[in-house]
Amino acid sequence: MNYATLNPISKIGTDGFSAEYRKVEDLNNADIALVRSASMHDLDLPKGLLAVARAGAGVNNIPLEKCAEQGIVVFNTPGANANGVKELVLAGMLLAARDITGGIAWTEENKDDPDIGKSAEKAKKQFAGTEIAGKKLGVIGLGAIGVRVANAATDLDMEVYGYDPYISVRAAWSLSQRVHHVTAIEEICRECDYITIHVPLMDSTKKMLSKECVALMKPTTVILNFARDLLVDEEAVVAALAEGKLHRYVTDFANPTTVGKPGVITTPHLGASTEESEDNCAVMAVRELRDFIENGNIVNSVNYPDISMGGCETPERVVILHKNIAGAISKFSTLFGDAGINIANMMNKSKGEYAVTLIDNDSKTPDDVIKTLSGLDFVRRVRTI
Repeated sequence: MNYATLNPISKIGTDGFSAEYRKVEDLNNADIALVRSASMHDLDLPKGLLAVARAGAGVNNIPLEKCAEQGIVVFNTPGANANGVKELVLAGMLLAARDITGGIAWTEENKDDPDIGKSAEKAKKQFAGTEIAGKKLGVIGLGAIGVRVANAATDLDMEVYGYDPYISVRAAWSLSQRVHHVTAIEEICRECDYITIHVPLMDSTKKMLSKECVALMKPTTVILNFARDLLVDEEAVVAALAEGKLHRYVTDFANPTTVGKPGVITTPHLGASTEESEDNCAVMAVRELRDFIENGNIVNSVNYPDISMGGCETPERVVILHKNIAGAISKFSTLFGDAGINIANMMNKSKGEYAVTLIDNDSKTPDDVIKTLSGLDFVRRVRTI
């Protein structure tokens, strides 16, 4: 198998490839690919490409539908960078609460003052700020990052409110019992002193923190955005800051709308850029790709369903990526039965428009049967292991 990297990927991760995997420079020669932030939307994806793994959580740089139609499974690495982002969110809260950046700037501006110690005692009141203990934090999105932020904030004696209508069972079990569950984002906007958002960027979540939401907030509210800039109506935020209707906006996404504006603290997309996060993402991405290539299993896919039958203990496993239609399983079974092939084990999973079927056979499938399978109009790719 050949693999390509569209961005620099941690060596700790790529060292996880066995000797059967070879790195190539040209995506056109690759069977699988690893990517971080590079945009793939304008790329001509080679027909031989089987899978793409994003070493991170967000996948808005990957054409998911296009990949699904070509039978390319797209993976991400949820939770691998969660601690790095969590720590920066906590730092963002402290930066906003205490005006630490303003204090640092003051000391730099007055570095030549021989009596800077005395001057600092007089100047420090303007940077003093408030403590975060006892304040209300609203966490929108309780995935891997949101849960960590919520739990850490409770340990800092904050009163935490969580909003996520689609919370997973795993996240619910991981969430501190001290977190208050709310059913409407408007409640968080009205009540909370700090609001942090941790949801994926999709058409349905663009400007989730809308102009109307911003209008509900208190003039002392701080918004923290370490997810994606388009999740927030930043024009409305900048206007509210200028009018004194909002206290601070802390964002990890530099853009012309917010950089340098009064009340905005901007960091250069540092959230998941720690050494540990990059290593964790790379290791997880490589494991996902290997499990898919070697076993046909899919874990943490964003365009096909997750499915796993462990290692194959029969002479062959057939991996079929296809559209989710009625009668697909019966057509597969009939083809194998007519060819005299006994199916030892089978599993099918679906996700929206797409599905995956794994079939373990007691004998090898003839090439003509594979060709017939591949030719079905609803089948996107067939692979044997």
